[in-house]
Amino acid sequence: MKKRHSEEQIIRILREAEAREVPIRDLCRQHNITEQTFYRWRNVYGGMDVAEARRLKELESENARLKRLVAEQMLVIDGLREFGRKK
Repeated sequence: MKKRHSEEQIIRILREAEAREVPIRDLCRQHNITEQTFYRWRNVYGGMDVAEARRLKELESENARLKRLVAEQMLVIDGLREFGRKK
């Protein structure tokens, strides 16, 4: 999935929606996004600044890496248990 907007752009669009009296539909049309995308962004990035959004992305990637490590370790442990049962 290709991302069309960076975190900085998303936060700028959300701040623009907060500051202006323009309806959300018109703002979405102006930035070529759907209303669903706008509300999803608002749920994730609402109230954040750029540094917080970057930190969120870093934490999400680190969390995914740690989950992969735990899953790999569980496979190794399970394999060792099976190996121990066979002997």
